[in-house]
Amino acid sequence: MAVDVCAVCGGGPLAAAVRAGDRNRRLSNAHFIYYRCRRCGTLQLLPIPADLDRYYPPDYYAIPASIDALRAACGAERYKLGLVRRFLPEGRVVEIGPAVGAFALTMQEAGYGVSVIEMDAACCRFLREMVGLPVHETADPVAALAAAGSLDVVALWHVIEHLPNPREVIAAAARSLRPGGILIVAAPNPQALQFRLLGSRWTHLDAPRHLALIPPAQLVALGRSLGLELGLLTTVDEGTLAWNRFGWRESLAGFLRGRYGRFALRRVGSLLSFVAGPIERRDALGSTYTIVLRKPDLR
Repeated sequence: MAVDVCAVCGGGPLAAAVRAGDRNRRLSNAHFIYYRCRRCGTLQLLPIPADLDRYYPPDYYAIPASIDALRAACGAERYKLGLVRRFLPEGRVVEIGPAVGAFALTMQEAGYGVSVIEMDAACCRFLREMVGLPVHETADPVAALAAAGSLDVVALWHVIEHLPNPREVIAAAARSLRPGGILIVAAPNPQALQFRLLGSRWTHLDAPRHLALIPPAQLVALGRSLGLELGLLTTVDEGTLAWNRFGWRESLAGFLRGRYGRFALRRVGSLLSFVAGPIERRDALGSTYTIVLRKPDLR
């Protein structure tokens, strides 16, 4: 079976590539089909389940008990702050899909003006009441970006793959940026070594929550079509290296359900991550990537 049009590049056809179940959370026994675009290589889940909300249960996000508890988790966000500072030492930042707000808080405490776009009600309450951030609570980031005014930074840390309209969101972000502003996207890499070896058992496939896995080259091409130039493309940033380790451990653990068996397979996965590390750091084979796209400043 083939589908005619890719939601990311507008090309096609799309052909069935991977059939996968919800291996990460096991919330149903349903199976889902990902189709690959023969033009750009994007994988997209079709059809998107009508009951997709059920795959985001109330405990999907762990809400911290306090702002101090959140602040204690912000050390892992420091590399992201460093990445932004390479391009802009200050400015207005909007994060789409901040969850409980570790990156947003890190940026706020570094002196940036920060607001967020989030759809989860519990996260929004925490972000407003505990973190003190301006929150646009909505499932429509395109409209929220249009209302946000001119921005210096738009960030999507492992969010684009959850959105049913990634092209429209990237286009809205591009329109919202001031000259010299940057769009940051981190996402699973459909060209990853782990995916090539593990297929439907790859934990970063995360069916059915991940709706589209976009190759990094296609995201760069989409950015260029919208007037953005490439500032950075990496699969060896601190976040990706951590996701590589996580991917090996959790993908192997998914082969079993028993506690002790899963523990043993995670240990094997840790060993595999060490062995595969040099390969994953070459040729953009990491389990995720981070891209910075910049709006040229022609003044």
